[in-house]
Amino acid sequence: MAELEALFDKKCTCTMCEHSFTTKKIRSRFVKLLHTDTDLCPTYSPPENNPVYYHILVCPACGYSFSDDFSPYFPPGTKEVIQEKVCSNWTPHSFSNKRTIEDVIQTYKLTVYCATLKKEKHVVKAGMYMRLGWLYRSLGNSEQEQRFMKLAIHEYGETYSTQDYQGTQVSEVRILYLLGELSRRTGDIKEAGKSFSRVIEQQSRTTEKNIVEMAKERWREIRESRGS
Repeated sequence: MAELEALFDKKCTCTMCEHSFTTKKIRSRFVKLLHTDTDLCPTYSPPENNPVYYHILVCPACGYSFSDDFSPYFPPGTKEVIQEKVCSNWTPHSFSNKRTIEDVIQTYKLTVYCATLKKEKHVVKAGMYMRLGWLYRSLGNSEQEQRFMKLAIHEYGETYSTQDYQGTQVSEVRILYLLGELSRRTGDIKEAGKSFSRVIEQQSRTTEKNIVEMAKERWREIRESRGS
């Protein structure tokens, strides 16, 4: 009997051109979480069995890149823009095999571009930028990590103010925590403190007690670093 592999093929349909294709996913039994960073970045063993690597779907026929977080709805005119900016310039290429980290970064950048053209929710774009920051961290590229964290902060700020996260799996408390932690990591301690305080204020109203405890820990660290 053949040994079961970590990766398997999942059938997909492109929501842009309706082309059917397969993409790789990782079987859950092969996903081993080692630890999670303070900005919720997961580390897996072995590193290549990282579900983040296969979060993105790239249509090999038209180049439209998306994830399960995307809405199936295309606002008026956006399909035409994507056709012009992405599909008409696409050289048929597949990301449906095992991906290197360079492949993964490329898929996320393609998806952020498509999400922007499609006018996807801010909360979706924020998640893409944050994952790009994580990927560059794993490569030791702090300059690009900081760049994408700042882009994530902007999008998380937009989703918080517009509340377009409602109806998604991302809660207000989680958004506030990530705003705080990403701000802390990019050196904006004042904004970090504000966001952590807002998380702590919601401790009696949220079921995500772990997020509240993490916010308290970060807030203590900020106070200690200030010597107060």
